[in-house]
Amino acid sequence: MGGRWNREHGFGKGFGGRHRHHGGGRVFDHGDLRLVILHLISEKPRYGYEVIKAIEEKVAGAYTPSPGVVYPTLTLLEETGLATVSEVEGNKKLYAVTESGKSHLAENRVTVEGILRRIEETHAAHGGGPSPQIIRAMENFKMALRLRLSQGKLSEEQNRSITAALDEAARKIEQA
Repeated sequence: MGGRWNREHGFGKGFGGRHRHHGGGRVFDHGDLRLVILHLISEKPRYGYEVIKAIEEKVAGAYTPSPGVVYPTLTLLEETGLATVSEVEGNKKLYAVTESGKSHLAENRVTVEGILRRIEETHAAHGGGPSPQIIRAMENFKMALRLRLSQGKLSEEQNRSITAALDEAARKIEQA
């Protein structure tokens, strides 16, 4: 299950440039995120959202994988027999590693260890910065503002309302 197997099963595709990375170079090389996710669900079964939060915390907020990358990767891991859905709660699926997934991790142990070392280095480099929760909130705030402004010209009332909300947020942050 080496490089050819990974290419044939589409692992690592769609990852370049779509992630939010705060700082220097890439946190993950092509295909590494799949192994990180598999490693995380081998530690304990997790929901997709828990996978996203675990990665964000492990790299001290330097990287937040998007749901558009994590959920298709979890589905692919399930479809290829490396993971299984052990419980479904509403729309939330709890993913766990299979024996085949454990074998795949063992076969790629050196690569996984290298990725985990890079994650630790990234955490150490960014550990003194803002918390992952603050970075996530900042990104959500910027995205909401961009989306609203892209919807066309604002009325005078909308302009006043958004300006007041921005000024109020700034005041609250200064006082925190």
